[in-house]
Amino acid sequence: MSLEEAVRRRRMVRSFSGRPLDPAVVDRLVDLAIRSPTAGNTGGWAPVVLAGPSETWTFWHATTSASWRARSRRWPGLSRAPVIVVLLTRPAAYAERYRQADKASSGLGALERWPVPYWFVDVGMAAMTLLLGARASGIGACFLGNFRGEAALLEALGVPPEEGWRYAGAVVLGEPGDDDPPSSSLARGRGVQVHRGRW
Repeated sequence: MSLEEAVRRRRMVRSFSGRPLDPAVVDRLVDLAIRSPTAGNTGGWAPVVLAGPSETWTFWHATTSASWRARSRRWPGLSRAPVIVVLLTRPAAYAERYRQADKASSGLGALERWPVPYWFVDVGMAAMTLLLGARASGIGACFLGNFRGEAALLEALGVPPEEGWRYAGAVVLGEPGDDDPPSSSLARGRGVQVHRGRW
């Protein structure tokens, strides 16, 4: 599949069949994500791959509530996803990198000096690489943002609290199910205006 075809055919899949994914395919997708652009080649992010119901439940237990699961029309399909790639980022890594000799002149050796938090930009690039790689591989995928449960998730995954890692989001992977209702957001269209030369 060409890159253009993968981009045009990509969509968020929120219902999965539950069939396991080949671990080699998951490893290949994660390897592609690791090759995503990163400011100053910092690499200040890390994926945590959760495979199988016992591991993925750790994610769902920390980031959802029983009441949400009971009322969500998406929960049954999402809960069958065989793989969740949790995306973490460590902001301090960027300040540390930009204090090094080849980057020190940038003045970005302190987090408050960054006009844009590239630690989240870099994770976004990795997430998009995972989404496009999944589409090109015939695998369903969706991105879930950090809306609740960050502290509980980091603790459940054993992430060292003293290192300052943040949960940025997760990419859910699996074979698409047959019961994936279309998103209500599709009716909005893309809503992006292209400006050329000036606003």
